[in-house]
Amino acid sequence: PAPSNRDAWLAEGTASYSIFIRALLSLTDNLAPDGTNIPPADVTCHDAPDPYLVVAADKGTATFSDTANAIAEAHGFWLGDAFASGGAKGYDHKAMAITAKGAWISVQRHFRELGVDVQVDPIRVAGVGDMSGDVFGNGMLLSPAIELVAAFDHRHFFFDPAPDAAAGFAERARLFELPRSSWDDYDRASISAGGGVFARSLKSVPLSAEMQAMLGTAATSLSPSDLITAILRMKTDLMWFGGIGTYVKAASESNADAGDRTNDPHRIDGRDLGAVVVGEGANLGVTQAGRIEFAAKGGRINTDFIDNSAGVDCSDNEVNIKIALNAEVTAGRLSGADRDVLLAEMTDDVAHLVLADNILQTQALSIAERGGAAALSGHIRLIQTLEASAAELDRKVEGLAADDVLIQRGHGGGALERPELAVVMAYAKMAIYDGLVVSSLTGDALLVPDLHAAFPGAMQQRFAAAIDSHRLRCELIATKLTNQLVNRGGLGLAFELAEELGVGLADVAAAFVAARDLFDFPALWAAIDAAPVAGPVHLDLHVAAIAVLRSQMADLVRSSGGAMPSALVQRLKPGIGRLGDNIDAILRPEPRAQLDRFAAGLTAMGAPAEITAALVRIEALDGAVGVGLLASDLGTTEAATAAAYTALGEATGLDWAKGAATALGPTDPWERLLKAGLVRDFEQLRLDLLRRIVPAGTDPVAAVTAWLTANPLLVARIAAPVARARSGGIVTTAMLAHLASQARVVLA
Repeated sequence: PAPSNRDAWLAEGTASYSIFIRALLSLTDNLAPDGTNIPPADVTCHDAPDPYLVVAADKGTATFSDTANAIAEAHGFWLGDAFASGGAKGYDHKAMAITAKGAWISVQRHFRELGVDVQVDPIRVAGVGDMSGDVFGNGMLLSPAIELVAAFDHRHFFFDPAPDAAAGFAERARLFELPRSSWDDYDRASISAGGGVFARSLKSVPLSAEMQAMLGTAATSLSPSDLITAILRMKTDLMWFGGIGTYVKAASESNADAGDRTNDPHRIDGRDLGAVVVGEGANLGVTQAGRIEFAAKGGRINTDFIDNSAGVDCSDNEVNIKIALNAEVTAGRLSGADRDVLLAEMTDDVAHLVLADNILQTQALSIAERGGAAALSGHIRLIQTLEASAAELDRKVEGLAADDVLIQRGHGGGALERPELAVVMAYAKMAIYDGLVVSSLTGDALLVPDLHAAFPGAMQQRFAAAIDSHRLRCELIATKLTNQLVNRGGLGLAFELAEELGVGLADVAAAFVAARDLFDFPALWAAIDAAPVAGPVHLDLHVAAIAVLRSQMADLVRSSGGAMPSALVQRLKPGIGRLGDNIDAILRPEPRAQLDRFAAGLTAMGAPAEITAALVRIEALDGAVGVGLLASDLGTTEAATAAAYTALGEATGLDWAKGAATALGPTDPWERLLKAGLVRDFEQLRLDLLRRIVPAGTDPVAAVTAWLTANPLLVARIAAPVARARSGGIVTTAMLAHLASQARVVLA
């Protein structure tokens, strides 16, 4: 609006917004100070009580947060000024640059895996937006190595064909600090030869020779619409979407499918997008089908809900922090003024929490993508599971192809593209969260640190009790655990183990919590995250960590009997520690040879020595859960029980059989289930036999030696077929299934 009409326009908009907010609150449950639910007056409620309602101002209405909070406080709504984030007493996303920083983490991830450090190595960038915008402006100041060669918004085009990175950075920073800048404010002296700033209102934009070369066109001028198309098609390292509009669709889509009529004249197909990497700091710059098409031709792209998630995450953190601190204010333990000071002091810590989520989430996508075509059958099975889950994945809505189409893609060596994996990951997290939030697991003592980790350090130190009594305690724990389980364990781990072992997702999550503590996975993850290795090696190390984590989790699920993680850890940790200290003396030749091969593979891939040692130690303790529990039941030492376990495995060949089963590479979900069953059988056969032949309180090794001496024919009936299989060269699933079946019959 014109300046003279702006006040009237703002007043009308605020009044309309206020009516909307009051209407929302009139239909929403509230909470009394004692936590009792208060249903809305004069409303018949057909759903369960739900007092959790927050609003997020967007698309130019961010200044309405204070308006919404004032209405909530006048209404007596329990959230107070946690109702709408980002107000005068909240976190300013633009000042924090949080959305742009989150999206830039995606860009860093893409380029790292291409061998480029975008903080140091020059990258040529084109983008949508201008320096006055939050996402575009902040984003273009996140690396001094950015060479911004082209950009456009609704007012201007900007071109700098051969930019000086330092001069460009300085000029962009100057524009960002202006109250209301546009590209027209850019210092022309800082632009390289042939560049310039041009109004989008021109009927035709003249192109210099330098601009022609950069855009890959022989035309001496282009209409604004054609020029936008040329920028989108031009070869560049990064396309940074920081402004409003959908500029890319798929060839299979019509412009109507994009839902943005304004940009119909210059929208292109994903296969024609010229950038190597796309960063979606803004929403809906590319349709989902357009993303998939771009990724299928080799482009690097996530989705907008992955790239720009930091803004929403920051708002969530603000709401959760205020819920805890507002309770302290109400109780008189904290003044409102001191609360506001603390909120401001914690700004950097909140940003750190948010960006850590971005780092791990994009890493999880890269790990899933690393599986390639070999992982496709597992991903298809996961999609099927999510369709049938409470998350109710709808392939048509989310742009995921039917099974037959995906299977055909796999036959050609293809896999799920990164944007598709992002959708699957989102639904996987929703399904796991739904299973955890209603379970008793969230009350386990081992998860208290996860709850506290959701808050800045200053709150953990000063207001631990407020965090412990948080209204959303269960929800926060379920969220943190879900994220870590998927980000660290992989997209399908929880669902695959649940299917293999016939248990619920909460049971698998409990095993994850116990394994995390028993085998110190946080230290391993931190070491891998910090390792100075190439991007692909970094991912391979995390894949190796997932493999050893999976084995330990499976053992814990099988052996736990439904016990809570804290009880399992209390029972097992001392014994597993003692086993680890004596592992070299316990190992027999076969498992030692398997470990040597494992270590050699890690070294060959470029793993640092300390990470190799940590992974090998956890792998060496495969079976330690069952042995530790058995030792406890028999009243013997873990070392003696482990020695008996390995002696029995060596004599019968079951050690080799289990190692061979573990090394199988299943090609479909049915083979995966069979492999899991075989690994379980080859371990459980020994544990069950030990329980039968070792009297409580006696020496397990002596008992095993006596049994082997007394039953040579039984031993031979197991060992001889294993020896033949071992000398046969190629190991097959059918071969191992037969060996397991025969061993079960002999040892029954």
